[in-house]
Amino acid sequence: MKHLPLLGRLLPVLALVALTVGLGSTGADAAGTARTCAHPRFVTSDPNGGTTMGRYYVHNNMWNASSYPVSETLKACSAGNWYVRAKANNSSGDGAVKTYPNVHRDYNDPRLSAFKGIKSTFASRSPHVGIYDGAYDIWMNGIASSGSTEVMIWTDNFHQYPSGDVVQRGLRFSHRTWRLFATGDHGYLAFVPNHPLHHGTISLKKRLSYLVSHGYLRHGSTIGQICFGYEIVSTDGAFHRFKIDRFSITQRHR
Repeated sequence: MKHLPLLGRLLPVLALVALTVGLGSTGADAAGTARTCAHPRFVTSDPNGGTTMGRYYVHNNMWNASSYPVSETLKACSAGNWYVRAKANNSSGDGAVKTYPNVHRDYNDPRLSAFKGIKSTFASRSPHVGIYDGAYDIWMNGIASSGSTEVMIWTDNFHQYPSGDVVQRGLRFSHRTWRLFATGDHGYLAFVPNHPLHHGTISLKKRLSYLVSHGYLRHGSTIGQICFGYEIVSTDGAFHRFKIDRFSITQRHR
């Protein structure tokens, strides 16, 4: 029998180990995208605390926490490297979102049709405790104002359920299958994947164009804000960390 050199005998084993580890890993760590934020440039526990970092704004955004026992501290090293330690519960049983710590880019209401493409790259990690979702939150035709539309693209989900009803199934975007949820007035729209995405690149323009072509968004719609973060309902009353490891938006104008 022919004997292979030691390295030749080890390579198949190492390849099998690498494959096994890869298949067994989840989240940002599996893609090598996890980053530490040991020396944050910005720290806040202010319910509306935030800071500008480059073209983005990192926001603690405890927008609905005043009537609940909620604590949250945000620490940011950059717009694409930050986290919050949050504590909340759902003892009221109402399932209300208390906070949406996020990073976002503001727009001066350009028409969606002015862009050839809008993509965003992200990576995130979450504790798998309580109730929450990780999501893009895109405001069209204004920002949380009369006549505006909230378009969400969920990437992570733990025991959470979107508003509205399923109006489309089997949609294919980003190598995943998605459902589309909508309220009756189409003021809230949410793309929800069949399986979570912990990292990747999302074509925002493709989804928004789909909504226009299928009548969920009106023609001539404008972009107000693009956000990415975690909607936190509960952490089961204990402090847990929600981490953003990567975030950026790239766009091409016509």
